[in-house]
Amino acid sequence: MNIETLCVQGAYSPKNGEPRVMPIVQSTTYKYESSDYMGKLFDLEEDGFFYTRLENPTTNYVEKKIAMLEGGVGAMLTSSGQAATMAAVMNIAGAGDHIICSAACYGGTFNLLGVTLEKYGISTTFVDPDAPLDELQKAVQPNTKAVLGETISNPSLVVLDFDKFAELAHSNGIPLIVDNTFATPVLCKPFELGADIVVHSTSKYLDGHACALGGIVIDGGTFDWEASADKFPGLTTPDESYHGIIYTKKFGKAAYITKALVQLMRDMGMTPAPMNSFLLNLGTETLHLRMERHSENALKVAKFLEADPRVEWVNYPGLESNKYYPLVQKYLPNGASGVVSFGVKGGRAAAVKVLDSLKIAAIVTHVADARTCALHPASSTHRQLTDEQLIECGVKPELIRFSVGIENADDIIADLDQALGK
Repeated sequence: MNIETLCVQGAYSPKNGEPRVMPIVQSTTYKYESSDYMGKLFDLEEDGFFYTRLENPTTNYVEKKIAMLEGGVGAMLTSSGQAATMAAVMNIAGAGDHIICSAACYGGTFNLLGVTLEKYGISTTFVDPDAPLDELQKAVQPNTKAVLGETISNPSLVVLDFDKFAELAHSNGIPLIVDNTFATPVLCKPFELGADIVVHSTSKYLDGHACALGGIVIDGGTFDWEASADKFPGLTTPDESYHGIIYTKKFGKAAYITKALVQLMRDMGMTPAPMNSFLLNLGTETLHLRMERHSENALKVAKFLEADPRVEWVNYPGLESNKYYPLVQKYLPNGASGVVSFGVKGGRAAAVKVLDSLKIAAIVTHVADARTCALHPASSTHRQLTDEQLIECGVKPELIRFSVGIENADDIIADLDQALGK
């Protein structure tokens, strides 16, 4: 099936007399006919549900659907996007290990890797995503376990050079982990471009309606863990907490995602609520339609802003003037998603006035849903920083992050026009 059909009908196929809409299984526990069968579940000898902390029928359907959309062999939903990124890394890295990450990553990822996981003995080197391959290679250490980047970074809108980052990872026998939140599988298929693991904050475009927090880790089944067995003993040596099973031997291409589910989810419990999984599924049913409209609207908005003398600068990868436009043509030919950032002439005060004057676009900390929304980081998320500090971290005082929704583009532009006029 094509991706449009998978969005609507993927994974859940009701049988005769069963609910047409995927049901919410609001239960923590499940009944079994014998202790022997239940024991086989806990020994990973049988497939099934034995506790909702690990798996739930509603959640399982949605995992299968998103894995199908991305082209992976399996997936694990989590309670948030942050939890998904944490699980993706900790599934293969522990105390004494090292990660390489694009410095243009989402701020939450930067803090997770640079602050929190550092306390647990996992160090990270943040690299310039635009640096040449030979410069990036200098960041690799003997204990490096993964390379991490974002298809379109949040909020700097840097487009990942998949060829370069995949070469960096694979030439050193380590996997490439890609956050595909802003692009979604509708606009970009990271597994087809060299990624091995994909993560999302499903709270964004996959949900699409700002209803339910969530995240997901998808396993492409492409990385040969056995070929780098000494680097990944958690996957290639016996797990004594499951009677000595070896994940690569027992689960083959699905070794990574199986370990994440039965070990990390078991022990850390970053479980999504079945209701949230249900809402996420509703969102995925219109994902293909929304991403097309988000991209079309964002390009129109970006072109309007680029031509407006009241605007100092515009950053949108889909503009021909943007430095990442060639990478968009190569990796994102169907659209560059829906987030635009721009700077207002007049600095911080002018940006605040524009933001406060918007009528259709709402001021929120969220991004990437059906409704147009905006944020002025210098007066909100980054308000503790001076103008000099803001510039150092790539957030100019006049910057407005504008998440273009699926409303009529003319109405969105008219709203911006009147706000700029204030």
